[in-house]
Amino acid sequence: MRWQDVSDFYAILKTKNAMSAKALMFTCLTGSRTGEVLGLRWAELDFEQRLWICLAERMKTGVEHRVRLTVETLDIIEPLKVMQSEFVFEGQKRHQPLSNMSMLMLLRRMKLEGVTVHRFRSTFRDWAAEEANAPREVAEKSIAHSVGSEVERAYARSDLLEKRRALMQMWSQYVTSRCK
Repeated sequence: MRWQDVSDFYAILKTKNAMSAKALMFTCLTGSRTGEVLGLRWAELDFEQRLWICLAERMKTGVEHRVRLTVETLDIIEPLKVMQSEFVFEGQKRHQPLSNMSMLMLLRRMKLEGVTVHRFRSTFRDWAAEEANAPREVAEKSIAHSVGSEVERAYARSDLLEKRRALMQMWSQYVTSRCK
């Protein structure tokens, strides 16, 4: 999906009550991978710090990834606490996550041609470069990509969390701008 179309899509998505819609909204706003979102457990969330810590063993890169939670992401997940499930986005079976096909099937039911869940990461990345003029390192770290050569990574140990926080807040406001 082109970044210019994501706000209109999100406004339609927000009208849906399905758990898969909530998971897809969270995925869009965080730039996270499907497995990271569907495997999200309440224990990974620090509401006081507004932080999600996705453990290294759940990350494709094998490196812990910290994600600042925006007001918009909190609005999605906080109401789900009442379910008292181990997983934030519970599936059909109690205390089990949604199926890894649930968000893709939702997109298909919405009749969106050529749109996949994973491509929302690309949508974010294009927006970060074209619209937000974000530094490459900040944009890449926002979607949990390794940046630079092995030597560069040895010296650049920061995950740029605060710079990413500002970028993700701008992204959340842009994506939800048609919902207000």
